[in-house]
Amino acid sequence: MYALWVMFSWNTHSKPLIALAPMADMTDSSFCRVVKSLSTTPIIFREMVSSEAIVRENEKTWKMTKIHSQERPVIQQIFGGDPMVMARAATLIEENNHPEGIDINMGCPVHKLTQNFNGAALMKEPEKASKIVKAIKQVISLPVSVKIRTGWSQETECLEFVRVLEEAGADLITIHGRTKTQGYSGKANWDIIRQAKKNVSLPIIANGDITSAELALQALQETECDGITIARGALGNPWIFLQIDELLSGKPLTPVTLEQRVHLVQKHVRLQIENQGEHGIITFRKHLTWYFKGIPGAKQFRERLHTITSLTNLDDLLKEMLNTLAN
Repeated sequence: MYALWVMFSWNTHSKPLIALAPMADMTDSSFCRVVKSLSTTPIIFREMVSSEAIVRENEKTWKMTKIHSQERPVIQQIFGGDPMVMARAATLIEENNHPEGIDINMGCPVHKLTQNFNGAALMKEPEKASKIVKAIKQVISLPVSVKIRTGWSQETECLEFVRVLEEAGADLITIHGRTKTQGYSGKANWDIIRQAKKNVSLPIIANGDITSAELALQALQETECDGITIARGALGNPWIFLQIDELLSGKPLTPVTLEQRVHLVQKHVRLQIENQGEHGIITFRKHLTWYFKGIPGAKQFRERLHTITSLTNLDDLLKEMLNTLAN
C-alpha cells in the first residue's frame, strides 16, 4: 500500500485519466469500494473535508478520511481558506492515511463554503489561492491537485486562473465546465475547458455533464484533456466506469440487468452498515433514489425505498421488486 502511495504520479499514470469526482455525502468509502469492485480503472477523489476540522482533530471528519485498500489510488479533497491551516491538514492526512494525493477544493459553489471565502470563492482571490497551493506543496510529498470552475461569474476567468495555479506548483487541475453563478444549472462548457488546457502544460481533467460512457469519450475528444472525472453520472450507475473501459477497448457496452442492480445495492448497503453501523441503512436511502431512477415500474416502490429502516426490510423489498419488475 505504501509503495503505491510513493509511486503515484499524475504524469506517469496511464492516460486517459478516468476518475470518480468528489461529492459531499456521496463519495464515502463504501461507495468508492463499490465503484472499484466493478472497474479498477478509476482514480478515486474522496468527498471533501474541512481543513479546520482536521486540524482540530474532529473525530467525525477524521473518520471520513479513512481509506480502505480496495479504493486506491485515492485523492483526498480538502477545503479551507487559510494557507497554514490547509498545509497542516494536508500534512496530518498524509502522515495518518497516506492517500495518493491531496486535492484542493476551489470549485464548490455552495453558499456555506463561499461565504467563508472557501471553495469557488478562491477563484476571486488568485493571490490567496496561490499561497494555499504553495503552502501545501512545501510540506507534503504527495501530488497536489486543484478542483476549480470555469469562473465565479464569467466563464473565461479560468483561462488565467489555471496559469496562476500552475505557477504556484499545482500538479493537476480539474475544471468543472460551469461558473459558480451557474451552480449546476445550464450546460457545461467543454470548449472553455479545452481553451484552458492550452494555456498550461500540466495535466487537466474535464468535469461536467458526463453522464454516460459515450459522453465520456465525447468529452475527452472535445476538451482534448488528459482525462475526465465523473460526478452525478456515477450515482446509481457505478457501471459507467466499466462501460468506459469497454468503449476505450473497442468493445460493445454490456447492459446492466435488474438482477445485477439489486445485487450491487445489497453489496453497497452492507458496506455502508459496516462503515456506519445500523444508522447506515438510513444514510443509504439517498443512494436508492439514484439506483432505481428511470427503471421502468420502480416508481411504485419509491416511497417504500425512501422509508426503509432495516436491512431485512430492504432485502424483502428488493426481492419483491425483482419478482414484480422482472416479469
